[in-house]
Formats: sequence, structure tokens, C-alpha cells
Amino acid sequence: MSPNQPSSIDVSWPELPLAAWQDTYATLHMWTQVVGKIRLALTPLINHWWEVPLYVNARGLNTSAIPYGDQIFEIQFDFIEHKLVVQTSWGPSKTLPLKPQSVADFYSAFMSALRSLGIDVKIWTMPCEVPNPIRFEDDTQHAAYDPEYAARFWHVLIACKNVFQEFRARFIGKDSPIHFFWGSFDLCVTRFSGRRAPERPGADPVTREAYSHEVISAGFWPGAGYKGPAFYAYAAPEPAGFADQKIEPGQAFYDSQLKEFILMYDDVRNAPSPRKALLTFLETTYDAGANLAGWNRKELERT
Repeated sequence: MSPNQPSSIDVSWPELPLAAWQDTYATLHMWTQVVGKIRLALTPLINHWWEVPLYVNARGLNTSAIPYGDQIFEIQFDFIEHKLVVQTSWGPSKTLPLKPQSVADFYSAFMSALRSLGIDVKIWTMPCEVPNPIRFEDDTQHAAYDPEYAARFWHVLIACKNVFQEFRARFIGKDSPIHFFWGSFDLCVTRFSGRRAPERPGADPVTREAYSHEVISAGFWPGAGYKGPAFYAYAAPEPAGFADQKIEPGQAFYDSQLKEFILMYDDVRNAPSPRKALLTFLETTYDAGANLAGWNRKELERT
């Protein structure tokens, strides 16, 4: 364990009570949106917005390589040493501390760091997918950063990613990367039937592109609307009878408002085998959706 890592963290499936880090969660959500929008502005569109997300790695969350002219750069949230690092293929790099500071201050320092590296980029500074958004340059409301809970959050993402990766490897059809969407602030993996989905009348362009094909998707919210973090799974379009299917483990339930199956993180963390509990949730929700929707499972799955 790194000397910079708080010894109170269970690095496998740590406790992550939302009430204990709500303010850090809200601030970090905005910081990831600032960084994510740089990637969005400079990266060519990929199907289903796959050019947008961040990725879990051995230090925290990373953009992967972002094209800039004939060169590339990348941005790293380092949750071990609690710093933001911008590295360039042309040599120079820039490091900013992750510490209690407002979104406005973070945005100003970050954009200044990019300019000092010769990176000139403009982004839409209004946050996405949050109620009552405040422009980054005006947001002095969100200013918390607890390094212990930032590290806990990251370790949960690592645990989830490892199980998602095992689940993903069992599917040989079109499957998304395991990626972290900074808009909805969730880690997810999505399987595709290979068929186009029916048009969604009145859908916005983002939704229309995201759900242009049939999917069964699962993921993890670090702060859900259930007083704590939770796993989710859904099928889009949802086949008839999906909500009535028996899903394991037994603590999972269907939310009729979200139209998704939900399994609380603590029910996974406290299971005799968290890995087995989560894999069971992923497999049974996929089985339910794929069977009801008539997916060609013989051609899509590894035997």
C-alpha cells in the first residue's frame, strides 16, 4: 500500500457511504466534466459517444490519448498522489494539486495549464446531466475534496471494472469498452444484439445516437437516488415482461420509474463473494433481456 494511501481503506470493496462524501462527490463530478469536455471538443465522434468517457487505470481516471494537431496529450486524475497531470507527446507536462477548491478555481487553473502547454481549446462550460447547472467559471458552490473518499471511490471503480471485464469477456458480439461517463458519473459496459433499435420519436440527438441499436447495459453509480451507490442494468428497447423477471441476487429489484434493475453496492460489498454477487446480477439481467428480446445468443456469446 502506498504511504500516500489512507490505511483505513479496504482496497477491495471499501465502504462508500454517500452521506460521508456527498460534497466531494458533487465537486469531483464537476471537475471530471471540465476535463471530459476537453476530450469531447478535440476527439472525433465515435458511435454511441464512445469518444466522451474517461477510463479507470492504475492511478485513477484518465482521458486516454487526445489528438492535438499531429500530436497527442492526455489528462490524468491521480487519486494516489491527488494531483491532476497533463502530459504531452511533445515533451512538457503540467501538474495541478487536487485539493479543496471551487470548480471556478479548478477550471481557471486547468485552462491556464493547458494554455501554458500550447493547447488552445474552447469548451461549452455548462455542466451536463445535472439539475440546476452552474457554469464552471461561476461555480463557487462546489469546493470540497476529501482525498480519502476520492481514493475510496477510485478503488470501488477498480473492483467494479475487474468484474465488468470478466463479464465482458464472455461476449463476442459488439460490446462497449468499460468506460466512465462524466455526464451521468457512472462506470458502464454495454452489449449489442447487432440489430438497429426502433426510432425514438422526439429523442434528443445525444439519446438518439446512444440508443440507435439494441442494447443491454449495466453499470455502477457511486451516488444513486437510493441513499447510496448502486449497480444498475437495463435493456433498450425494453422487451415485454422484462420487469417481471427473477433477478439474482435476491436483493436486486426493478425500479419502475427508471425502468432498470437496481442492486445496492452495500449488498454486493457485504456478500460472501462480492465478485460472484455482481457477476450473478450482470448475468441474470442480461439473460432476461436477451431471451425476451430474441437475441441470437449462440452467435454472440463465448461458449
